[in-house]
Parts: sequence; C-alpha cells; structure tokens
Amino acid sequence: MNNKGLSKHLQPLIVATAFFMENLDGTVITTALPQMAITFGISAIDASIGITSYLITLAIFIPISGWLADRFGSRLIFGSAIGIFTFASALCALSQGIEEFVAARILQGIGGAMMVPVGRLIVLRTTPKTELAKTIALITWPGLAAPIIGPPLGGFLTTYFSWQWVFILNIPLGLIGILLVSRFIRNDGEKEHRPLDWLGFALTGITLATIISALESITNSGITPDIGYYVLLALVLCIIATRHAKKHVSPILDFSILRIPSFGVTVMSGSFVRILIGVTPFLAPLMFQIGFGYSPFESGLLLLAAMLGNLGLKPMTPYLLRLFGFRNILIINVTISAAAAILCGLLSSNTNVILICIVMFIYGTSRSMQFTCLQTLAFVDVPNDKMSGANTLFSTITQLSQGIGVSVAAVLLQFCMLLRGENTSTPTAIDFQATFIAIGLLMLLSLFSFRKLDPNTGSIVSGHTQ
Repeated sequence: MNNKGLSKHLQPLIVATAFFMENLDGTVITTALPQMAITFGISAIDASIGITSYLITLAIFIPISGWLADRFGSRLIFGSAIGIFTFASALCALSQGIEEFVAARILQGIGGAMMVPVGRLIVLRTTPKTELAKTIALITWPGLAAPIIGPPLGGFLTTYFSWQWVFILNIPLGLIGILLVSRFIRNDGEKEHRPLDWLGFALTGITLATIISALESITNSGITPDIGYYVLLALVLCIIATRHAKKHVSPILDFSILRIPSFGVTVMSGSFVRILIGVTPFLAPLMFQIGFGYSPFESGLLLLAAMLGNLGLKPMTPYLLRLFGFRNILIINVTISAAAAILCGLLSSNTNVILICIVMFIYGTSRSMQFTCLQTLAFVDVPNDKMSGANTLFSTITQLSQGIGVSVAAVLLQFCMLLRGENTSTPTAIDFQATFIAIGLLMLLSLFSFRKLDPNTGSIVSGHTQ
C-alpha cells in the first residue's frame, strides 16, 4: 500500500484517538476533584471551576473552528490543536494553585474546541459518501467509550498515584498524535479567504458562555432565582445572534443549513435524543452509589458493560443500515433506548448484578447505534461547499446538548425529590428510579420527528431502498 493509501486508512484512526483523548479528559477529571481541592487548599465545589472554565472555553471557540480550518488548512489547525491540548495538559499537572490550573484549563479548552470539530471535518472531506457510515462508526466509538472509562480510570489514578496523572496521561497520546498528523494527514488544497464574522463570533461566544454558565449553575446549585436572569439574558443574546447570522454573508454559524431535511431533523431531534441518552453516564453511577450503596469502583465496573455494548455493535452498523435504512433504525433504536432508560428505573439494590449488567449493555448498544446514525445522516445530503459550515453548526449544538443533558438530569432528580415531599438534599433510590423512567418517556417524543423522514433518506450511504 502506498503512502497515500495508508494515509487514507489511518486518518479516521488518528481522528478517533483525538476524540478519545478529548472525551476522556472531560470525564476523568470529575473523580480527581476532591484530591485537587486538597492540593490547592480549597473546597471540592470551588475546584469545579476547572470543569466550568473548560466547558465555557469549548462553547466559545468551537464556532470559529470551521473558519480557521478553511482559512489555514485543516491539517495545520488539527495538529496545532492537539499540540495546544497536550501542552495545556502538562501545565495542568504542574499547577500549584487554582488560578494557574484554571488558566491551563482555558488553554486546554481552546485546543479541545479545535481538535474534535476539525478532526471530523477532515474525515468528512476525505471519505466517499458510500463509506461514510463505516468511517463515522470508527471515529465515534472511542468518544462514546471515554465517558464510561473515565470515572473508574480517574478513580484508579487518583487513588493509587496522584491527580496529576489524570493530565499526564494526555502527554504521550498527544505527542504520538502530532507525529501521526504531520505524516499521514494530507494538506488541504485551495484555502478559503472569506472574512471572519467578528461580531457573530462575539455574540455567539457570549450567548453560549451564558447558557453553559446557567447549566453549570443548575447542575451544582439547583434552580435558584438567579437562573431566571441567566435564561433571559441567553434568550435575548440568542435572538440577536440568530438575526445577525441571517443577515451576514458569511456568518460564523450558518443556520440556513438546517433547511436541508436530513441535517435539520437529525441535528434538532437528534440533539434532543442525545441530551436524554447522555444523562446515563452521569446519573447511573450516582444511583449505584447513593441509591444502592455500591462503591465508586464497583459502580464504574457496572458501567463497563455499557462500553462492551458500545463496542459490540459497531461492526454490525453498516449491515443493519443496509437492511433497515436510517429512518427505521432511528425509530427502532430510540424505542430501545427509551426502554433501556425505563429498565434502569426498575433496578433496585436487590437486583442481581448480572441483570444490571444486561441493562447497561442494552443501553450501550442503543447509545452506540443512535450516535453513529445521527452523526452519519446529518452529513449525507450536505454539499461539499457547505460541509465546513454544517460541521461547525453540528459540533456547536452537540457540545451544547452534552451540557444540557447533565442539567436536565439534575433538574428532573430535584423535581422527583420535591414530589416526594421530604425535606432532604440527598436523593434516594426511588428518586433516581423515577428520573430514569421520566427520561425514557421523554425520549419517545423524538419518534414524531424521525417518522417524518423519507424512508430512502441516506440511501446513498446505507444502500437501503424501498
């Protein structure tokens, strides 16, 4: 195989590794917060600013990733992003105070904001439509596995080594990634010299930062009177940013792409599903520990069954798409995902561990299939000249939906505690169970949108026609 052929096959693997590194970093840190707080001489709640600052930075800089890739070339931006992320990881490990740590996390967020969207853009630009499903499946599963591997890995490293190893882990991965990018990622051809929409970038960044701040506040402190001000400000800014985007010749976020039926339905309804499916890695460990009395390590091991589900279905994805088509798969799979959430709500401390693992496995398989289908179908009808804008919009909404998911879980959990009528700040098993059942029922609402898709939508990728 010549170097060009080898490059073509290695590109998705290189991007998948970057996806894994970024997603792992976002989840592994949570278990290290208590030890980091001791090092910095602050409370664990105050140490969570390291997570918040990272998420806000992602929200601000993801929208500009597409413009940078078009202007300077995706290989340069992708390799630079990995370099920035790796360097910032080293700074995080070397931090002696919370101020240094937050500054390092902001720098790390800038790298992460470029790394994932531009990596996906490289794959979208170099992969034929007929091979898109297989390639998207390859780059998706490491990102799906990371939130499940993260908590137990973070607990292991923090317990038996130190919290610094959570970030040191990124350094060899990043250095290998930079080497592989320089050798196997091809240079872009003609660069686009369109002007940067500075006002749109500012409006979008402030809007997304406000939304993420509100979501983090809800997650950490619950619904308070101050949340209303956040919501009102975010709504006003969102209206202003959207109107600006519609008038600008080359907006930072091109909402006109939502008019493409497969992209619009997949992104909007898909984000609703992503929000609900994505709460399980956050909610399940809490239910296992607080509600059922499992140790953090034991709850982490139970989630590994979901990872096996993630991995097990990937090789079958192209075959199932060819057999049923995107529309039918989305309808069937969202029903299975809803059933898995409801089954989580029927678990208890007396449930056999094997049965819990089976439920987690079902959740993992449905999560894997849904995310792969959504990420593939979103781009099947997008023309090449709109691919960068579509990828940027998709990445921005996806990042926002991940933050919303955790907040939705927190709000539903608090609502269930309120309905129970007990004056306590600690949820019980029944609160978690009711929350999971509510999530499963809400998930079924997306069926109405998916049913509107044409049965032959995405047939050029799936090979399914009827």
